[in-house]
Amino acid sequence: MARNGKVTVVGAGFYGSTTALRLAEYDIFETVVLTDIVEGKPEGIALDINQSRSIEGFETKVIGQTTTADGKGYEAISGSDVVVITAGLPRKPGMSRMDLIGVNAGIVRGVAENVAKHAPNAVVIVVSNPLDEMTALAQIATKFPHNRVMGQAGMLDTARFTHFVAEKLGVEVSRVATLTLGSHGETMVPVPSRCTVDGKPLSSMLSASDIAELVDRTRNGGAEIVALLKTGSAYYAPSAAAARMAKAVIEDSGAVMPVCAWVTGQYGISDVYLGVEAEIGRSGVKKVVETALDGAELDALKVAAEAVRSKQADVKDL
Repeated sequence: MARNGKVTVVGAGFYGSTTALRLAEYDIFETVVLTDIVEGKPEGIALDINQSRSIEGFETKVIGQTTTADGKGYEAISGSDVVVITAGLPRKPGMSRMDLIGVNAGIVRGVAENVAKHAPNAVVIVVSNPLDEMTALAQIATKFPHNRVMGQAGMLDTARFTHFVAEKLGVEVSRVATLTLGSHGETMVPVPSRCTVDGKPLSSMLSASDIAELVDRTRNGGAEIVALLKTGSAYYAPSAAAARMAKAVIEDSGAVMPVCAWVTGQYGISDVYLGVEAEIGRSGVKKVVETALDGAELDALKVAAEAVRSKQADVKDL
């Protein structure tokens, strides 16, 4: 089969290494590069993944590269079509995503500046927390057009919502369709009016209180996992979401996905990174897709936009 393109994953923690593995196993990329500041870690993980190729039947080559804070090693990402930024500290029990903003801002800014230097034509997918703010910071630091910088959030939150609905009703996840918009945090906006099971409205199968409970669990889905793990945070579902976004970019698929994208008037909201549905392709976000929302959902989306707007404005100085 034809393989093309180069994708880089920055950060070789559980999230980054699992993302690199998923991307390699798609067997559609020529090369996957995995970087980290821990000396030898990305090289070791890359060697391990490469040794699995004959077992799993893929030919994509994985390259590991140690990098430094002053930019050494980033030459390895040269020519990348897609860069997934996972670098940063994970949450600990009791921490909110916003608690990470100070330390992760410095990390993401440094990474973004090196991406701009060595992979100036890349589409950037940000997954570092706090997601909405780090996506805005990555765009500021790279100076890339807004369409080439997006964040992974809605894909993950929607997947969590889908799981919880399927679990509640005892049905296969393939029969459930859900959607979440807004921020990746307290002002997340699950969209019950767009949720169906076998094409039937979720409201015809669950009570309003049951739906509200699932919405709340979705909004706190990451914290639930952090509390259970006690050290570290989720990475299997998040890596699946980020990898799917990178796949849509390299294949220029035009797939419509919920992502953190720059909005320019959609829903009456402008000039902010926000969780919306968007058509994804080689240029990154090809267009934001407006979907029908009921009055309460639209109001909640506007509240989310204003909640993240001020925080995103602040990151330029971090």
